[in-house]
Parts: sequence; structure tokens; C-alpha cells
Amino acid sequence: MISNSERILIVEDDPRICRLLERYLTKESYEVFVCHSGVQFRDELELRKPNCVLVDLKLPDVNGLDLVREVRSEYPQLGIVVITGSGETIDRIIGLELGADDYIPKPFEEREVLARIRSVLRRQQLNPLEQKSASLTFNDFTIHFDRHVLLKADVPVDLTSREFALLVVLIEAKNKVLSRDKIMDLLVGRDWFPSDRSVDVLIGRIRKKLGTNPDDPEIIKTVRGAGYLFALKLNRQE
Repeated sequence: MISNSERILIVEDDPRICRLLERYLTKESYEVFVCHSGVQFRDELELRKPNCVLVDLKLPDVNGLDLVREVRSEYPQLGIVVITGSGETIDRIIGLELGADDYIPKPFEEREVLARIRSVLRRQQLNPLEQKSASLTFNDFTIHFDRHVLLKADVPVDLTSREFALLVVLIEAKNKVLSRDKIMDLLVGRDWFPSDRSVDVLIGRIRKKLGTNPDDPEIIKTVRGAGYLFALKLNRQE
């Protein structure tokens, strides 16, 4: 269970939407702060130190996509949920690619708002690495969580956002077997809704890019009837 002592910061220029979101979240015992511009948001972000932020993509003084990029760069572990209009599909996708964890489409319902925020906060609690290091090494690879990049001997490995997200999930399990259901639970709410088959396909792609033998993978092993295991020892870097 998530203890609803988390702080949530909303940046939205529509007072009506702010009131709705504040009512939904306050009722669930979250500590809620509201601002109406990008400038005010930056000040409140530093002051309030929230666990999650809700960012409207259509703000009066800044581009919401630029704000998402900036926040993700400066606060790599912060939960980010973008608020989008019903017709803003492209902006929503770009926002997720820039580092947002999820999105809330307008018009929204209370249950959906709460479910998406809880999902983001739950993934934060399931992340044992977030307070320990910004990067880890294994074999010839270094993964930088804050920069969303995997390097092999200082050369970037061409991972898609989905492949990177799945690799991070496996690494964070720290030599524990993850079932396909568990992997899907940890990944749902980003920019896709995985299935058993999509997880298998992505595992195959990651293995190929890591250069492992598909018949005898060294790094990501298949545990028959159970799931997948990231099998290497990890070295933390501060």
C-alpha cells in the first residue's frame, strides 16, 4: 500500500481543472500544491520538493514539453504526469519520449487520475536504485539512469525508449526473477501497454543489442516457467 503522505505539485492555467485535481487528490490525503505558470512552477518545485508533478502541456508562459524535458533532466527520479487535451496525441507521445511517466487526457475522470498517479508513485517505491546511484556498470556497459542512456565502452547503444525502460526494470530487480505479469505491471502507464509477446520481443532485441548469444544469453536469462532474470553483478557509480 502507498502511504498518501506524498506531495503532488500541479501546474495548470485553468482554475477549474486545478480545483478538480486538488479536490480529487486532497480527498485521498495527498498533500497538494497548485501553480498556474512555468515560472511559478519552477519556484514551487524547489520549495515543495514533490514526489510527483502534473504538468499541463499548454501553459501561458512556457512550452509544457520544454518544461517536462527540463524537469526530467534536473530531477531524474521525480514522477511526471502530463495533462493533455483530447486532440493532443502528438504532444502526449513527445512528452512521454522526453521523460514523462504517464499522461492524463482531458476530459478526465477521478478514478483515472488517481489510478495513474498511484501507478507512478508505486513504481517509485519499487525502484531500489533511485537513492543510491545515477549509473551502474556491468561487463563493458554503463547505464546512466538520469541521462536515459546505455554506453558500451563509452559508445551509446541504440536502445528505444521501450527497450531502455524494460532494461531498467530488469536491472532494478537485482538478480531476482521477474515474471512477464510483473514486468507488464511495472511498465504499464508509460507510452505503451505491453503483452506477453511484446515483452518477449523486446527481450530479444535487448539481448541482440547487448551482443549476447541468443542460445545461451549471459546477461538476461530465461527462467523456464518463471520469467526473466538479469544475471550479472552490478557495480554502482556515484
